[in-house]
Amino acid sequence: MISDEQLDQYRVEGTLLRIVRDADPRNDIRGYIVAWSEKKVIVRKRTRKVVELDRGYVYQPYIEARPPEFTLPKEEDGEG
Repeated sequence: MISDEQLDQYRVEGTLLRIVRDADPRNDIRGYIVAWSEKKVIVRKRTRKVVELDRGYVYQPYIEARPPEFTLPKEEDGEG
C-alpha cells in the first residue's frame, strides 16, 4: 500500500502517475492525485474525469517502465 508521504509528494509535484490494476496494460489508469483516505485514492484523469481507486494498487510515475511482475506473457504465434 502506498504511503501518505508518497501520495503527498506526487500531489504537490503534480506527477502524472500510472496506476497498475492488473496484468493487462489496457487497464492502467493515468492521472494525478487529488486526495486520499485510509483505503481510497482519488485520481483526476487527463480527461478531467475523477475516479476513486483502492490504495492497494501500484502507483508509479508514468515515465517509469511498467513493473515486469505485472506484464502479460507474450503471445506465441499459433502457426505450426
